[in-house]
Amino acid sequence: MCGRYVVRKKPEELAQEFAVDRIDVDEPVEPDYNVAPTKNVPTILTRERRDQPGTLERQLRAARWGLVPTWAKDPSVGNRLINARVETAPEKPSFRQAFAKRRCILPALGYYEWQEQPPPEGAKKAVKQPFFIHRPDESTLAMAGLYELWRDPEKERDDPHAWLLTVTVLTTEATDELGRIHDRAPLIVPKEAYETWLAPQAEDPDELRGLLIPATVGMQADPVSTAVNNVRNQGPELIKPLLEA
Repeated sequence: MCGRYVVRKKPEELAQEFAVDRIDVDEPVEPDYNVAPTKNVPTILTRERRDQPGTLERQLRAARWGLVPTWAKDPSVGNRLINARVETAPEKPSFRQAFAKRRCILPALGYYEWQEQPPPEGAKKAVKQPFFIHRPDESTLAMAGLYELWRDPEKERDDPHAWLLTVTVLTTEATDELGRIHDRAPLIVPKEAYETWLAPQAEDPDELRGLLIPATVGMQADPVSTAVNNVRNQGPELIKPLLEA
């Protein structure tokens, strides 16, 4: 599972890194060291240009984390759909259409997972130690995601607030050493697969799944402060390894 992650780069930096044609962000997307569900996150996707029907462009948008299917009666269902299992997403009603035509990339510096530890001496309850999982060189993780555009039925179609862009992170089984921390991990889109993954017309589920790499390969897991447990806490100190604190 991926329930928290870190975005450190600004939209302009991400746009350059991912060869984005247009930044389409209404509100500022600031660096966030404690990204939690329902927050707006930078999202890379390929959409048709509004002024040139039939012409696709790569966009950077801000989307709410927690996918809301088109058939949902209200957006609260997204609170439960922050992750999608890649093994079943192409068939699940909540994700089927998005997997077929609405795939995206969610850039991250890394993500957090929690591992249950034995109770401290004299304590009865076990504690959960947070780990920050990232690449040793701190390069960007292009997490594989799905997106949906949900329309508020109580608003007119041309109302700018009628449409809600939401996303979910695709996950897979973590079978290597990092599986000791958590049994699920996000999936990564390699740079050479960006175009195919984002292309709306690519629909073969097996081919698409074959593009992705678990975010456990070549990764580093650092124990970090339990301050990350509180979503209100922010700052680079959240990802500082405990041994260096």
